[in-house]
Amino acid sequence: MVTLPTPDAIAGTTIAFSFILLGNAITQSFMGVPALLVDFPRPSSPDHPRAARLLGRQWPVFWQVGNVFFRPISTLGILGYGYTAFSAWRYASAMAANNGWHTALVPVHGQVERGSWKVWGVCAVCHLITVVHSAMNMQPLNAKLEGLSGVEVVDGGNKRTDGVAGASNKGKGGVDVSLAEYYARRWIKLNLVRALMPLVAGSLGLWQSLGAKEVAVKGVVV
Repeated sequence: MVTLPTPDAIAGTTIAFSFILLGNAITQSFMGVPALLVDFPRPSSPDHPRAARLLGRQWPVFWQVGNVFFRPISTLGILGYGYTAFSAWRYASAMAANNGWHTALVPVHGQVERGSWKVWGVCAVCHLITVVHSAMNMQPLNAKLEGLSGVEVVDGGNKRTDGVAGASNKGKGGVDVSLAEYYARRWIKLNLVRALMPLVAGSLGLWQSLGAKEVAVKGVVV
């Protein structure tokens, strides 16, 4: 007989996912991307096309790893917190059905089923926001940044690949190469949402798992 993981185990794993996502977002926004922009030339500089092309070639390292590794973690966070919220709701409903009004102890030593299902639900919503924000706001920027790799540099009528002299102002997909640094700094700002949401979810999850106080549960007939 297969034994399913306990809500405690699922909650603990999901909280760990939240802080993994937080650490990744902090690394990207405050270390990785800023490092790529150190001494980034102005659009008027002859070195700008080469720098923009290099940024476009480096960028897939960020977003491809995110798609392969961190997007599934975000999705598993939704499922994990959602299941924990359901378990807590089921526990509260059972107590209320038996006793009308019941005072339940918020989890001590990881007894997450006795926590507030609404708080676990907020944790799930935080991860949902992260996934939706990534798809709607971050992916278009990823495409623009990756498109910088297609900038064509022209020298004496011949296309060059070394970015030495005058460049086209368009990359793949019609991306405006002059906005290369803007795209990257815009990405840094938007990525802060992907740091904030896991921080909120993980912190609330820890509070629910480790906190101890009495909460009145209103009777619900199931």
